[in-house]
Amino acid sequence: MLPLEGLLVVDFSIFLAGPSAGLRLADLGARVVKIERPDGGDLCRKLYVTNVTIDGESTIFHAINRNKLSVSANLKDAGDRARVMALVERADVLLTNFRPGVMRRLGLDYENVRERNPRLVYGEVTGYGRQGPWKDLPGQDLLAQCLSGLVWWNGTSAHPPLPIGLAIADIMAGANLAQGVLACLVRRGRTGRGARVEVSLLESMIEIQAEGLMEFFLTGGMPQREPAWPGHPYRPAPCGIYPTADGYIALGECAVPDLSAPLALPELSEYVDPAAWMARRAEIKAVIASRLRERCNAEWVRALDAAGIACMEVLSWDRLMVHPAFARLEMLQEVRLASGTRLRTTRCPIRIDGRVLKSPLGAPAVGEHNQLVLEEYDESQSRSEQTQGDSAFQYRGLDV
Repeated sequence: MLPLEGLLVVDFSIFLAGPSAGLRLADLGARVVKIERPDGGDLCRKLYVTNVTIDGESTIFHAINRNKLSVSANLKDAGDRARVMALVERADVLLTNFRPGVMRRLGLDYENVRERNPRLVYGEVTGYGRQGPWKDLPGQDLLAQCLSGLVWWNGTSAHPPLPIGLAIADIMAGANLAQGVLACLVRRGRTGRGARVEVSLLESMIEIQAEGLMEFFLTGGMPQREPAWPGHPYRPAPCGIYPTADGYIALGECAVPDLSAPLALPELSEYVDPAAWMARRAEIKAVIASRLRERCNAEWVRALDAAGIACMEVLSWDRLMVHPAFARLEMLQEVRLASGTRLRTTRCPIRIDGRVLKSPLGAPAVGEHNQLVLEEYDESQSRSEQTQGDSAFQYRGLDV
């Protein structure tokens, strides 16, 4: 039995942040019912990043919305809204990431919903919080990255500010939302009381920079982006990424003189003062980089491993996927859509009691599960007594 089996999550969220939280809860066993517009559903279905589509929809949508059910509803229609509210009244968790004020206009704001379902854990993602002068700014991943300060110091001084190449603000906000929801579910188990959980893209991005920000608070100085061989702005030489004869290699933290023998660079033995590893970082890295270009990755990894130096090849996805060590992780799974299309994707990265968490259920079509969910609701209404337990609304299994 998965930890969240028997729990109902009603997910109004769109794009990436909220749906990524829903995905984590689904993988842990919750029944996640995605509420979508009848005319096209989640806008993320059309958020194309390349010209590759899956049954006419974006790859992003299918990556982040597997293992969920879809119910289509026009939330501006009184009848549809009443049916959705009936689900919310029986739900354990509600997720939303609409702009501030939207859920209130629909009558689905926390204050209204809490009166109908005091045990509900209400999870909400915004771009920049519900108050303050930034609350109505567009909550997009790249914009949140830029506003957070991360983009300014990322990369090297030879290039303009550099964002992370993935939707890290969305994914981190989703992870924080899932953590907050799970914590409040634990509290509800003790007290019976629901909660409101709020996270934002900006706060999530600021929090992951805590290490660098502490240095900034103490010194007032901005981190110095390196001219080349990027690593960590607060890490001394030799930490960084260097080109080799056939690719790139990353050197972890170690004493600079320890590299003298495996790299055949006697001049590195002169840098005995650890303070110099930071103060003369660019100089030291230039010496190392010049040497590493002379041989291929495999040769350097062998030599450095033998000397006890932490190092690693910089792998591309195609090389990672064929590595035997990657295969042992079992990080990939196959899911199937209602159309019969089969897709290879990632699995939940969490293991429970040694169990790898996989589910063959792909992302749903818009409204694919209307009949299933509404029939179960009708059945529950006809019962004289609700099933007792942590969740008042139980579900039959879904054939996949």
